[in-house]
Amino acid sequence: MKIVSVVGARPEFIQSAPVSRALRRKHQEVLVHTGQHYDYLMSQTFFDDLGIPVPDYNLEVGSGSHGYQTGQMLIRMEEVLLKEQPDLVIVRGDTNSTLAGALTAAKLHIPSAHIEAGERSFNRRMPEEINRLLADRLADIHFCVCRTSVQHLAAEGITARVYQVGDVMLEATLQNLDIARRRSDIRQRLDLLPNTYILVTVHRAANTDDPKRLCELVEALNNINERIVFPVHPRTQRALAQLGAEFAPHVQAIEPVGYFDMLMLEEGARLIMTDSGGVQREAYFLAIPCLTLRQETEWVETVEAGWNRLVGTDPSTIINAWHTFEPPSERPSIFGDGCASQRIAAILS
Repeated sequence: MKIVSVVGARPEFIQSAPVSRALRRKHQEVLVHTGQHYDYLMSQTFFDDLGIPVPDYNLEVGSGSHGYQTGQMLIRMEEVLLKEQPDLVIVRGDTNSTLAGALTAAKLHIPSAHIEAGERSFNRRMPEEINRLLADRLADIHFCVCRTSVQHLAAEGITARVYQVGDVMLEATLQNLDIARRRSDIRQRLDLLPNTYILVTVHRAANTDDPKRLCELVEALNNINERIVFPVHPRTQRALAQLGAEFAPHVQAIEPVGYFDMLMLEEGARLIMTDSGGVQREAYFLAIPCLTLRQETEWVETVEAGWNRLVGTDPSTIINAWHTFEPPSERPSIFGDGCASQRIAAILS
């Protein structure tokens, strides 16, 4: 079977590595990189670290508004699918690349499969929520991380070809953690001892594009009396520069980091603060307490398990949670057993 796999952003690169290995044992995979994330630190470093095959196509769409970016992807993706005539298109997650891949396949009457189907924040102001809703409605096969996502799909009337396979990101973490420990020296370079710092990531448009929310986050970080390491996403860098925001000396803003360095920063942190769905899950995999800088999350299981707390961007709420948040001793296995890609490949076969 010929399968076109669509990737475009950090979480998709991470997921594609184990899935590509599993698929290529029996199928022909054509890897399409949309170019949604395009600079080295947000794209090529993940291919280098994870051994992802060189993309067969790079659409080189780059940044832009949601309409422009998705439209360019549709135009260029259509050319690829018409040329390749695949049996199936695989999309993953909730990015503009996800939506463009699913929509182009549907327009050309090519079946599609959605990895991470059924995740819901129930906040339609998030572009990611619109992307995942539409991708699920268009997909022919739905690969779900956990029981909750299966139930979300059922509530929307989607019950055929729905499979609970576990989390591919957990699989990637398990496969790469020891490698990251051997190869990454970022904690030594930054003079970080384990359990002595907070790791922060911010990239969601709701936080970066709203000056009030971004100012609140800067205020909160500046008033936390603990070392903070903050790899700054390019979008966040631009927004902070426009605000003229300045951080206190204990906040160390650094360039974005590769996958192995990020795993080591996560593993060594005492606490993680993030608005990233992927980082929320990686925190849970690594047993690191997490404060989510949003009012809702798709990964409600981590909140229900007591290892993740929603704090939004209000400085007093964030600072209070920094003082008081302690997860329970138990950490249920809610994301599967780390064999999701093998299940996906077996189902497709």
